[in-house]
Amino acid sequence: MQKLALRFISGKYKGGEFPLEDGKEIIVGRSSNIDMVLVEDMVSRHHAKIVQRGSEVHVEDQGSTNGSFVNGEKIKSAIMKVGDRLLVGTSIMKLIVMYDDDGEDMSTTTRKSPAVRQPSYQSAEKLTSNRSIAGVIEEVPLTDLIQLFSTGRKTGTLSIKTTSAHGKVHLKEGTIYFAAIDEDFSIPPIVAFYRMLGWEHGEFEFMPPEEKDFPSEIEQPTEHLLMDGLRILDEYRRLKEKLPDKKSRLVLATPLKPRLADLKPEELDFLQIVHNHERVETVFNKSPVNDFETANFVLGLVEREYLQVL
Repeated sequence: MQKLALRFISGKYKGGEFPLEDGKEIIVGRSSNIDMVLVEDMVSRHHAKIVQRGSEVHVEDQGSTNGSFVNGEKIKSAIMKVGDRLLVGTSIMKLIVMYDDDGEDMSTTTRKSPAVRQPSYQSAEKLTSNRSIAGVIEEVPLTDLIQLFSTGRKTGTLSIKTTSAHGKVHLKEGTIYFAAIDEDFSIPPIVAFYRMLGWEHGEFEFMPPEEKDFPSEIEQPTEHLLMDGLRILDEYRRLKEKLPDKKSRLVLATPLKPRLADLKPEELDFLQIVHNHERVETVFNKSPVNDFETANFVLGLVEREYLQVL
């Protein structure tokens, strides 16, 4: 039988691992007399119950204030398999198979000494030296993080760094009110947020709020933003392969055969953006609508021979 553990991949106890035993009930919470003590204000005294049964781990929320999440979904009870993620408070744990120092599965070796690092759950030094939530997007998708911060009514700035861009999502009591990529405030904040949802690689860190004024704010509920953002992202990905390279230029077709009078007002406005900026990447950044709608404009105007790609 596999020896399983919960590895902390974000939060105060990042890097620690908590070994599980088949059939043994584990209580997670803030109380000092339980199995896994997580000392933070978003964790209830008796937050969740965890039991390994063979290759599965059963999780049951104990009526906690902020809820328990498995793979980004709030649950009352759920079954976790290896690779699944559990969010409790600000701690994100990944279910893994434990290995010994030689890389062998612990189920086939005799364990002479602890092969895992266990976090000091009640260490004051640990709590004061590492308060931020940080990790990599590959292990903790942005949708999971946003849901966590929304449920916990967190205030602060989620910083996301990739090899080519730096995005920030600003939250107040769990509500997203602004987002920007590379501090470019000309990109509508809602467009910037939707674009960041598509990032699959990079590092994140949740930091204290930034005291600054923003030119405009997002006014939609966070839940609606996530739902719309994921739908738009899915639709955009279907068109992405048809789009010209982001370094290409879009110019008015010469000679211009179709009539400008046949365009809708929003298409004329978009044509003006293309005329002013030309480069595909800049056109997407200057567009007042999301990337899916912008892609539709580009492909439609090229197909109808209003635009040509250089």
